Amino acid sequence: MSFHRVVALLAPPQSPFELGCAAEVFGADSQDVPSRYRFRVCAEQPGRLSTTAGFAMFVEEGLTALQDADTVVIPGWRRHGMAVPATVIEALRAAHRRGTRIVAICTGAFVLAQAGLLDGRRATTHWRDASRLAAAFPEVQVDADVLFVDHGDVATSAGSGAGIDLCLHLVRSDHGAAYAAQIARNMVLPPHREGGQHQYAAQPAPVKADESLAPLLEWATSRLGTPLTLDRLAEHAGLSGRTLARRFTEQLGTSPGQWLLRQRLDAARILLEQTDLPVEAVAVRVGLTSAVNLRRRFRTYLGTTPGAYRRAFSQT
Repeated sequence: MSFHRVVALLAPPQSPFELGCAAEVFGADSQDVPSRYRFRVCAEQPGRLSTTAGFAMFVEEGLTALQDADTVVIPGWRRHGMAVPATVIEALRAAHRRGTRIVAICTGAFVLAQAGLLDGRRATTHWRDASRLAAAFPEVQVDADVLFVDHGDVATSAGSGAGIDLCLHLVRSDHGAAYAAQIARNMVLPPHREGGQHQYAAQPAPVKADESLAPLLEWATSRLGTPLTLDRLAEHAGLSGRTLARRFTEQLGTSPGQWLLRQRLDAARILLEQTDLPVEAVAVRVGLTSAVNLRRRFRTYLGTTPGAYRRAFSQT
């Protein structure tokens, strides 16, 4: 099989964590997860490169590494207030013209903005830097209240943790939900967060153990094929519907209904990938009641149909 080539473009001082977000998703070598990516790093000037963690790393490749990349990741950019070198700008523009996907994690969005790849488009970055991005690049539609924005050819994420969400989202786009779930499980991550979710939840105080939604979420995801109304969820949790909705907003940044719909769509995606069940049976099994409803939801949230999705990602 051919591998998808991912190249991370580094710059001093490089954040090891933001680089690690991309490396763990695209470059981890695990016996449990078959590799479908090849991950490399490069810099404008090969050689010793400082980091924000007090140690240096050695980068062997220069900008020529971008020439055969399928995806370029910019894992943060800590040169605040400094212009991106012209050689970097031109290398990114050339890669984009060739059809390479350009991805920015956190402050990497500033590099994409300087390259003109975000003009007239929605983009995000860490909430702390959003106003600075909007002021410096008024032609960019900065959305400070989402985890990531994906345009297909260009994508941006909020803070470092949201970079993992974006990378896993890209894996789902490339190879389907089941493969992305394998990577997430290997990283010991919870179910994925959608790009439109809030960057941070309104949580005025630490969650107490008996206030955590984790037991309820586990219970609900094991019963997706049954009627799960807000009242039933609240009853199982021993809460009022209003209190439950507030806890979802505080802990997950979304509503119970939206969370439940995403779980059902994810379950449907995996069934479409891994089984030959008719679309009607898939819809019933995940609690979306009918093929018509499943198709409508797929169109709205995934921009495709269950049949087209199965043809693209079927593992049977």
